[in-house]
Amino acid sequence: MRPLYCIPLLLGLAGCDSSDQNFQPGVVEWMEWPAEVRAATPFEVRLLLPFPSCHQWVYEPRVGVDESAVTFEPYFLVDKGEPVCLPTEQVHVSAFVPNFMLDTLGSAPGLATPSARTFEIRATADVYASAPSPGVSSPVRTFGNVIARPTDPDTTLRNAGGMVVLQFDIEGCALIRPAGSYNPGLGIVLEDQADTVGLNWVFVRGYIHNAAVPVCGQTRVFHLESRN
Repeated sequence: MRPLYCIPLLLGLAGCDSSDQNFQPGVVEWMEWPAEVRAATPFEVRLLLPFPSCHQWVYEPRVGVDESAVTFEPYFLVDKGEPVCLPTEQVHVSAFVPNFMLDTLGSAPGLATPSARTFEIRATADVYASAPSPGVSSPVRTFGNVIARPTDPDTTLRNAGGMVVLQFDIEGCALIRPAGSYNPGLGIVLEDQADTVGLNWVFVRGYIHNAAVPVCGQTRVFHLESRN
């Protein structure tokens, strides 16, 4: 079953005054986007990030672009007051833990260029991997690259990156799953089933594609390019 990429982004009253809300930066755990896009044409990026627990909130998908990168800096406006934790479904972990992960799409501005050009895809994250954007206090990390082409972009690959954990299905197949998500359905089969060393709670980069030969019965697989 194809996973839901969007859930309602507005929780709480839209008419709340800003003085009744706190600003909370978003920490992006996982991103997916087209490996190549048509120049000057907006494109969609999938983001997974934890949302504030036990409070009503409004999600704001902030994104900027410069000559070298597209940077996502999402944030939440969180209602002040006493926390109220609603009941949640049991998940497959050792304790009763809610799944506080927002799975959504962000729109990246079109990247104008007269010839093929590579741009970085960045987002606010847990640690620095590149210099933060001017005026932004939250750390920014490079999740990968996108190539903008004036014509004929290759649409067969989706780049992806982020913090992951390693999981195995009942048949022993290795998958990676975005860290912080307790939904096993978000796991993606690793193309190289032997390359699993050090894949727990690590930042990875790679791409998702349809393999010519199924892996663990799946054609949609993740090709690992780097981990750190």
